[in-house]
Amino acid sequence: MTRGLLAAALALTAATGTVGASAYTPPSSPRVTSSTQQAGTPTPTASASPVGPGCASIKQSLSGIADKGLGTAVAQIPELSMLSQAIKTAGWQKKLNSARHLTLFAPDNQAFQAIPAKKRDKIMADKQELTKILSYQVVQGRKTPAELKGATLKTLQGGELKVKGSGKNVTVNNAKIVCGNVPARNATVYIIDKVLMPH
Repeated sequence: MTRGLLAAALALTAATGTVGASAYTPPSSPRVTSSTQQAGTPTPTASASPVGPGCASIKQSLSGIADKGLGTAVAQIPELSMLSQAIKTAGWQKKLNSARHLTLFAPDNQAFQAIPAKKRDKIMADKQELTKILSYQVVQGRKTPAELKGATLKTLQGGELKVKGSGKNVTVNNAKIVCGNVPARNATVYIIDKVLMPH
């Protein structure tokens, strides 16, 4: 099993944060299937093509991220600037860049803005809470739209996501996919219109 798998890498240690770090125990390290993947070797999805009702309006924002690590890719998409800030606050950017084979359900700015301001500010200032929420947006493996159809997915947080619908009307729990199947170097991104909250 490859060392430095995401679940372990994403756990906040004493060195990366002090807000309740000992209170949150991350899930076991997820498996990755790779005998040929070497550190730093990209695993692009050559046939990946963004799909979803909102892709046309953000097409320009998505250009040039296919060869970027996940943390960097998110930071380069203006519509995900609040998610990028959450990732940076949690100390995740480098870890997301070095992870392997992930699918990120990425809440857009409107999703964060829909959270009441006081609650949002509290979450954004709490590394422990950010760890729980962010890890609930991530699953192991690069999922294609076909693989998502009707799927129940286990997140790195340990909870589950249920995917329903088809075509341009696909939901993940209570969030709608705005634009999905977006390739980054080490992950596939599905932009969603709500922040997925673990139970």
